[in-house]
Amino acid sequence: MNLVFIWLILFIVFLVAELVTAGALVSIWFCVGSLVALVAAYFGAAFWVQMIVFFVVSIGLLLGTKPFLKKHLDPQKMATNADRILKNRGIVEEEINNLKGQGAVKIDGKSWSARNVDGEAVIPIGAEVTVVGIEGVKAMVRAAEKETISK
Repeated sequence: MNLVFIWLILFIVFLVAELVTAGALVSIWFCVGSLVALVAAYFGAAFWVQMIVFFVVSIGLLLGTKPFLKKHLDPQKMATNADRILKNRGIVEEEINNLKGQGAVKIDGKSWSARNVDGEAVIPIGAEVTVVGIEGVKAMVRAAEKETISK
């Protein structure tokens, strides 16, 4: 079988793998390496030369472009500092009632919309709560346990 045909098949396999992974940049470098090896095979290069060309081009592109592409294509995470309120205690400003979709707490002097993680239990105004999570712009809270004083 002609080596040009084999390199063409490998190119198609790597291209399909790249397309199936939806642009995750998994095998694009091997696509280019197989194309360069295909050209080498077309011009009559020995098989060992084709293999060296394939690996040098593929690995060179992988090492040379992956860090650059990763830096520029990865979605940037925006730090919001919202996680600073996790595990903090707050005071209920507006009754927390998940069924009515209402509730607000004051944490570190700031007001947050809040929901009770313990389901349908209502937390009254003035109750102390602990923040156990954040979902969107809402603080997910649980009624704070009363601290016991040991004698």
